[in-house]
Amino acid sequence: MENQVPQKTWLQKYHVKGIFWTVILLVLLELSSISTGVKWSDFFKNFDQFLELFHRMAHPDCSYTSIVIQPIIETIQMALLGTTLGTIFAVPFAVLAARNIVKNAFLRGVIRFILNLVRTLPDLLLAALAVAIVGIGATAGVWTLAIFSFGMISKLFYETIETIESGPLEALRAAGANNIQVIVFAVIPQVLNGFISYFLYTFEINVRASTVLGYLGAGGIGVFLQRSLSSFRYDQTAVIILAILVVVVVIDAVSNTLREKLQ
Repeated sequence: MENQVPQKTWLQKYHVKGIFWTVILLVLLELSSISTGVKWSDFFKNFDQFLELFHRMAHPDCSYTSIVIQPIIETIQMALLGTTLGTIFAVPFAVLAARNIVKNAFLRGVIRFILNLVRTLPDLLLAALAVAIVGIGATAGVWTLAIFSFGMISKLFYETIETIESGPLEALRAAGANNIQVIVFAVIPQVLNGFISYFLYTFEINVRASTVLGYLGAGGIGVFLQRSLSSFRYDQTAVIILAILVVVVVIDAVSNTLREKLQ
């Protein structure tokens, strides 16, 4: 009986804390809604329009499938090229930004500032700039995804490098190895699996992102999605969404399989 009293008291405290933080969260949500002018009732007020849109998309135009195959393939190619280019440039920057590799705080700070600046730029802004520079087409999409991948992967990479075991690094340095040798023989073997996993993860994200970039003329299936929505051909939109869903599911399955083999 004596052992049950502390357990009951702990449960009561946990229950009170749960109610307290739930109330705080609801109050913050309500204050945020008021300050931003969000009206939750509008969703239910226009719910019939959503049902009408869903009804139109429930009857996809199967004849449109043959048209979206090539843009889907182009989207995958854009994502693969963009991710690969971004990764190639991200690796040296990640090494220079790692605290346990580069001891110069000023150089490390400059590199991290550049990486933060790149991650600050929204995808749509990068796409608009790329379209203005290289014109409408897949090239703009590839460069947009490459810059986005560079900012994302570089941060993930240097954080991974900073978590590796310091023993091999210190042993090589004590043996007289230079920085290049330390990176090749002590850093890369420890982070290679993590790097590949992050590459696959970024590739998944870029496949989805390239769909949105098509709205700005950056190539891929997004161009056809924008056309179908602009012409109110929701039956064609449904085909495009289903095609994207299939691609995302397949890529996700392949990526998960590769990650399991790397572990």
